[in-house]
Amino acid sequence: MTVDSIVEKTIGESESLVSVGIVGGGFIGQTVGGQFQDVDGARVETLVDINDEVLQTTGDELGIPEEARYDEYETMVKTEPLDAILIGTPHTLHYEQILTAMEHDLHILCDKPLTTDLDHARDLVERDATRDEILMVGYQRHLYEAFVKTRDTLTEAGRVPRWITAEISQDWVDRFSDAWRMNPDLSGGGYLYDTGSHILDSILWSTGLTPTAVSAEMDFVDDEQRVDGQSHVTIRFEEGTTATVVCSGETPCMREHIHMWDEEGAIYLESQDWEPNKLTEIDSASGEYAPRLDRGNLPNKAEAFIQAIRDGEAPPATALDGLRVTAVTEAAYESARQNGEFVAIDPNDVALD
Repeated sequence: MTVDSIVEKTIGESESLVSVGIVGGGFIGQTVGGQFQDVDGARVETLVDINDEVLQTTGDELGIPEEARYDEYETMVKTEPLDAILIGTPHTLHYEQILTAMEHDLHILCDKPLTTDLDHARDLVERDATRDEILMVGYQRHLYEAFVKTRDTLTEAGRVPRWITAEISQDWVDRFSDAWRMNPDLSGGGYLYDTGSHILDSILWSTGLTPTAVSAEMDFVDDEQRVDGQSHVTIRFEEGTTATVVCSGETPCMREHIHMWDEEGAIYLESQDWEPNKLTEIDSASGEYAPRLDRGNLPNKAEAFIQAIRDGEAPPATALDGLRVTAVTEAAYESARQNGEFVAIDPNDVALD
């Protein structure tokens, strides 16, 4: 779906604007909130944040009237006539905030991870299945051409990767040393639950594989050993695949790669400094080549969210995607606390059928 077609669809049929409220005026509230400003089918109406300075800065940036700025979430959703909510708050707050939005029959775009509690993730999937409104998780790699093409290539050819290696790294520990991400009561953990969540999701979504067990070793940066700066995760899959995932939040710059091998060759997905991923395919017979990627044809998060609302269809990243990532992540933390013993995953949490 192109950006032009989204604009044509949402506005060309004289449909009403989607009224959006933003929960949390930090990075996600600013960036994705800004995306909503550029979608003709949506309008940012209100903002809530507990920090007065953030409320002022982001409110000004997004052009939100003073009277539509709140310091209490429930007051905002009770007062403002909203259609949808963008949740960009610390991870452990997502569950209760999603429940409140559901109680008010709102469409929800929630930043990753969906939750940091497995029972909460299960509950949200069950609730989501009974609603007409959209619940979308902010895993943007579902909107990156390299990952979409990888998923399509594997699905259409019936290919199953047998060996996956992945790594994501950045200067996360130093950068967020004084931020909420270092408080596990707000973050739910450390680097694996933050940036690492993206790479776990990328593997699970692009391959469609079913994880069965996880082993992990972690280096913690706090005395309570709850906030990991680095992790080494091994995932076993029902299909016979093994994935090795290394996450380091203590490197001087950002790098990401996912390499998937099978009997026919490999697919390489690589990125640096948050640029869109490059895609390379390796064929055992014809060698290495880079397929053409049309990077302008896929929507951003706000556009995809509005389009899902208009079409009444599943969003690019669903509550089930969020549950699958939470299941693997929680198993990894449990394994790390058990000296790397493999921890089984409940198949009901990760089944795609």
